[in-house]
Amino acid sequence: MTDAAELSARLVKDLTNAGALTSDWRPAFEAVPRHRFLPDTVWIEDGDRLLPVRRTADHAAWLALCYANEAVITQVDDGVPAEPGEVGQEITSSSSRPDVVASMLAALEAEPGMNALEIGTGTGWNAALLAERLGPGRVTSVEVDPALAGRARRALQESGHEITVVTGDGASGHPEHAPFDRVIATVAADRVPPTWAAQTRPGGRVLVPWTTDFHNGALVAFTVNRDATMRGRIVGNVAFMRLRDQRGKRARLPRDVTGARRSSTELHPYDVVGEYDVSLAVGLKVPRCKLVVRHRSNGAYTLWLVDPWSGSWANVKVEPGTEKHPVHQSGDRNLWQEVEDAYHWWDALDRPTATRWGLTVTPDAQHTWLDTDDNRTDG
Repeated sequence: MTDAAELSARLVKDLTNAGALTSDWRPAFEAVPRHRFLPDTVWIEDGDRLLPVRRTADHAAWLALCYANEAVITQVDDGVPAEPGEVGQEITSSSSRPDVVASMLAALEAEPGMNALEIGTGTGWNAALLAERLGPGRVTSVEVDPALAGRARRALQESGHEITVVTGDGASGHPEHAPFDRVIATVAADRVPPTWAAQTRPGGRVLVPWTTDFHNGALVAFTVNRDATMRGRIVGNVAFMRLRDQRGKRARLPRDVTGARRSSTELHPYDVVGEYDVSLAVGLKVPRCKLVVRHRSNGAYTLWLVDPWSGSWANVKVEPGTEKHPVHQSGDRNLWQEVEDAYHWWDALDRPTATRWGLTVTPDAQHTWLDTDDNRTDG
């Protein structure tokens, strides 16, 4: 049976060969095995359910999950599985994909001796990697969930890493240990907390997964200014769960679709939601619009757009080989029309790629911008 050391070495080698793990971070990954930070029960997705995989019941399967280059679900339903047998319905915490962890740490541009603040301790693995490179006492990590914070604290102590793990709201940072040279969030934010800039030295770097209701997947690297503002560009594609106070409402599909307004569209939904650059842009223009895809047989699927706050919804049914797609819309908003209009807006801007967008955060507001002109979308 393959042991943990062999699996860990293989993962490090694969990440290095893929270009995700840089030479300056490789020693940290070699010194900090991932499995030592994952709980004895993790979960896998099975349709709409989340099934537990227990270390005591199937050690080999559990260990394989630890060292696959995949995210591992480490908490469901905020720590209280909704169904019998610890079966869950909603993912509430996970250990990120190792290649994402490696790429984000490289993008942080942290050097030994720097002080770093991590938002979202999770399992503690990312904090341990940071501490391995920066040094003892150089990392402060904030976790909102007391159970997760306690478990990570114990794992870090057992691994010999001197890290301050704070139980609290990550949006508030940790002013007691400020100023920091680097801040890294392992949770997504729609409204980036200005406190992170206020607690960072001028010239410091803040790395944040930025999200909208429509699109989750933009990594922004900010530089902090002397006036506690920060300005940054999108530097990568990552998807994280939101800060807990920014979760908003869950998208629930309507049971009764009678009475909806009917139309059709020649714009294929994949051209909007399947392409990263346009999906990002649409998310900037269409607020409070959550996306759900329900696959049917033979490659057919239904795209749902839901505004949980107003109750408006739309769906587009896609059948393979068809050029027109039926649209149903209900409520005060015509959500598909808003999405289609946003697509044409992006097209008229000459289809800017994600790396051309940036974000400025001040103590009072934030706004997005394009790098070449004054086309600005308040956010």
